[in-house]
Order: sequence, then structure tokens, then C-alpha cells
Amino acid sequence: MSRLLEGKVALITGGGRGLGRSIALAMAAAGAKVVVNDLGASLDGIPDNEQPANEVVSSIKAIGGDAIADGGSVSDWGAANGMVEAAVNAFGRIDIVVNNAGILRDVMFHRMSEPEFDQVLAVHLKGSFNVSRAAASHFKQQGSGVYVHMTSTSGLVGNFGQANYSAAKLGIVGLSKSIALDMQKFGVRSNAVAPFAWTRMIDSIPSETPEQKKRVEGLKKLVPERVAPFVVGLCADEAQDVTGQIFGVRNNEIYLFSQPRPIRSAHCGEGWTPEGVIETALPMLRASFFPLERSGDVFTWDPV
Repeated sequence: MSRLLEGKVALITGGGRGLGRSIALAMAAAGAKVVVNDLGASLDGIPDNEQPANEVVSSIKAIGGDAIADGGSVSDWGAANGMVEAAVNAFGRIDIVVNNAGILRDVMFHRMSEPEFDQVLAVHLKGSFNVSRAAASHFKQQGSGVYVHMTSTSGLVGNFGQANYSAAKLGIVGLSKSIALDMQKFGVRSNAVAPFAWTRMIDSIPSETPEQKKRVEGLKKLVPERVAPFVVGLCADEAQDVTGQIFGVRNNEIYLFSQPRPIRSAHCGEGWTPEGVIETALPMLRASFFPLERSGDVFTWDPV
């Protein structure tokens, strides 16, 4: 990989394993100094004794790069500010934030508890806000900066048993677009990426029924290392005109996702009555209704 990010400083949350690890290593290979943030927690967010961030830092140094580890939780405002300050203290600046940290609490909606909902949003959505906000003043002052937020087709399309995760991931899309709008005048960019990758988190998906087993076998073909080059390219100065977009990366395929816009309309000059809505408006709009699809219903072909 060329040294596209020479002189840049990148903070990767959830950078100790899977996709985050791949991105951290790719950033370092492209010349960036890297802060590898990872709480060292299980999939449900409970801290364990592992230190994956330190292992990634060692791997980066082994290839001649420079990196430090951070073990703070993105869901904690103080810790989020601390990891940004750690980047500035160690390397003098911060240029890139990749919001990748996440947990799962998969359960069908009618059985989902308040803590199961809150905990997932706290890490994915509030965590993305916390870290992004912590870096915002530095980005504003230096007149540059790049945010990459990990979204998911669970939010963009839909999946069973992931109301918490889907809500958080679609919320991240709105957060990314708002950051892009608010920070554009300061030379700051913000984009969302839906990665297709077999990781520890995806490995937790149930594979009991024939349908589930088929889905899991397909997911195992998706390599996290194939996502990292796109993220690196997106963060390079050469992509400085790219902001406010939603992308997907699936092995060697790169997607640009649509964003909600009106696709059909109905109007009534005299104003609508409930009966008119039922008899006229809904029939007029029904032809363009979206079916209740899941991610696997949309991405039906094997990855390239």
C-alpha cells in the first residue's frame, strides 16, 4: 500500500480485533500513526483480561509503524475525550477518527429489555458521538479532519432480532450526515461505511436452522482485510471532496447506498380526510412500498 496517510494520526475504536484491527494495520501501512482503542471486552461488552489493543500496537511497530494503545470505553464521555487527548499528546495532532467499536445484544423485539436496548445504543451511537465530538474541536482548529463511521445493512435494510443494533446503526447514518453538514465549512469530512466481514461479532450469529447455516457459510467468505483499503482511501487527502455518503464494502465490491428521498406523492387540494387517505392516498403510494426484506434478501449473490 502506498503511503497515502503519511503524517496523519488516526484513532481506531474497537481496533483490537477483526475489522478494527485490519483498519488499524492498514492505516499504519499507509503511513499513519495510530491510536488503537479497544476495551478488551466480550461481545456483550463485559471487560475481560485480554489486551488486544497492545497486540495490534506490537504488530504495527513490527512493520516499522508508530502506535499506542488505549483501553477506554467509547460509551464514557470522559474516556472518549481521553483517547483523543492521548492521540494529541503522543503524536501532536489527530486527523482521522474511525468509529468501529461495537457490541451485540441480539434478541427478538418482543423480548428485548430496556438494558439490552440501551447498552447497544450506548456503545454504537452514543460512542460514535462521544469520540467524534471529542475530536471536533481539534479538527475545527486545524481546518481538516476525517470521520468514518461503521453502519450496517441491519439498519439500512433490516434483520431479525436486532432492533437495538439496527436503530443504532441507522442513527449513525444520521449522525454522520449531520457532522458532514455542520463541519463542512471547517474542511472536515464525514462518511458512513457498511462493512461486510466475518468477524468475532458476526461469528455470534445463530446457525441452528438450515437457513441460518446457509447465511453463516456465506458470511464466512467475507474478509475484513478487504474492507480496510477502502477506509484508508476514503481518509486520504485525495478523497477530500467525498463527504456525507453511505458506502458498503463486500470483499471486492464497493457500493454507494441511496439516501431517503421522496419517491412518490399524493395530494388533495381540499385537504385529506382519514377516509380519503384510506381510499385514495394509500392506494396511490402502495405501488412503491418497500417489502419487509432483510439484508440477505437484498444481497443474494456470492461476494466477488
